[in-house]
Amino acid sequence: MPKTIERPHERARAAKLRSAPALDFAEEPQPGLTVIEPERLSRVKFAYTTGPVPFEAIAAVIPFEEAERRPRSGDLLLATVEEIGQHTRLDLRSGRKARLFPGDEVVVCYANRYSPDQFEAEIPSDFTPCDLVAAGGVASRVISSHDRMAVATRLRPVGLLADAEGEVVNLGQWALPQPTVSAARVPTFAVLGTAMNAGKTTAAANLVRGLGAAGYRVGAVKVTGTGASNDLWHMSDAGAELVLDCTHAGLASTYLSTAEEIEGVLELLTGHLAQLGVDAIVLEIADGVLQPETAALLKSPVFRANVNRILFAAPDALGASAGVEAVAAIGLTVSAVSGLLTTSPLAIRETAAVTGLPVLDSDALRDPETLLAEGLIDARKEEGVGSEAPPCVTGTG
Repeated sequence: MPKTIERPHERARAAKLRSAPALDFAEEPQPGLTVIEPERLSRVKFAYTTGPVPFEAIAAVIPFEEAERRPRSGDLLLATVEEIGQHTRLDLRSGRKARLFPGDEVVVCYANRYSPDQFEAEIPSDFTPCDLVAAGGVASRVISSHDRMAVATRLRPVGLLADAEGEVVNLGQWALPQPTVSAARVPTFAVLGTAMNAGKTTAAANLVRGLGAAGYRVGAVKVTGTGASNDLWHMSDAGAELVLDCTHAGLASTYLSTAEEIEGVLELLTGHLAQLGVDAIVLEIADGVLQPETAALLKSPVFRANVNRILFAAPDALGASAGVEAVAAIGLTVSAVSGLLTTSPLAIRETAAVTGLPVLDSDALRDPETLLAEGLIDARKEEGVGSEAPPCVTGTG
């Protein structure tokens, strides 16, 4: 198993559900409450975004016709796959990519989605058919899509999942508790980029590997974006002690969250890593620096107080130059550049010339000596790496 927060009871899900006793209500179920039999649950495909919610919390479904409120971000939705479109597979709680078929019952989370390369989508105001807009399990309604996207896979809501008291089960109820320590004194590296597919996750994973080779116990966080297991597996496979994302903070997606909510995600998840005892943290910030939640986070005093080094990922020299300037304009310093551009020696030379910064490919990020030489770390951990590394602020912004 990867060193992520273990999804509750995933390994024995089917066996536990099939053998679980029938629910024994002290009173008759409330009107509009339909008990879900364990046998039915055992056949349902639970999406990755639902992972923090224990199966024991799910007792019933409130048919959408009798729901007393509109869908909310984080609500667990039981739906039937009506038509297969762009997403032909669903990322399960275990990380397995399950193939979808018309008629499948799935449990996903209502959430918004920001993805210039895929879908822009917002939570619908009712329970009419909606769209599967992310493979990690996000139900929403498409507003716009990239030209190369097929029509979204269509979902027909059955109802909202509820607990034994008839309360709607929401991912936010299962966020990690507040940590007892702060991550402010743990050296923290943030990986930013121009947009999706700039090479941020690859850079972050290789940095995790390099820090580990330098003697660090490394934790990693995907602070913003949409819940999905791919990036967590990547950083876990690179050697991270623990990898967390927004689902562990009770959010299936951070799109349209407030600045305060995003700050809370950062503090909560990095605090848990510090509590675990890691001595370096790698953050990946989703999308690009112009994306609204990312832009707000970079200007936040919480980000500035917690981040010591910034690595910027870009697909080409112009993107790197513009990105470094945009970050500098809000008073932050980029320590090095990486990303997709590092697959081209010519692009590396152009970027180094225009930015004046170290340009590090995957091999360089995995090499402790390069990290030392380029100033990303002060010394190997066994030599007393600087836990007092200064924050990355260069001005007031």
